Amino acid sequence: MSWSDFLRALDDQRRGVNLTENQVRAVQLVADVDGELVGRVSIRFELNDFLATTGGHIGYAVVPAHRRKGFANEMLRQALVVIRAEGVDRVLVTCLDGNAGSRRVIESCGGTYESTVPLEEGQTLCQDNGEEVRRYWFE
Repeated sequence: MSWSDFLRALDDQRRGVNLTENQVRAVQLVADVDGELVGRVSIRFELNDFLATTGGHIGYAVVPAHRRKGFANEMLRQALVVIRAEGVDRVLVTCLDGNAGSRRVIESCGGTYESTVPLEEGQTLCQDNGEEVRRYWFE
């Protein structure tokens, strides 16, 4: 896909048009410090079956060189502002059970633990497979 097609697809997803069957209205944002990429955040304004079970409304990742510096906390806090501005009051955020860093981020930002669920066969979250997913709600 060309860069212009990629950008057009992101804009379509943001507007909720021309979506494939498994896509929902969403926005992809990046975090940078002084022009250097620190991480990215995906904000999904709706949930399909996968997102409602294991994917959640918000997903984020921090570049390894910038982890443990507070960037994930700030990215999640800002993502919560964006999603609430779009009218989503109850926000699901998930992480792999074995991801202690992400668990700390979600809990320090005020997520309330609901449950741990297994990934269904064939599902992946990030590049891992076969783990359980912790579900947290922000209300």
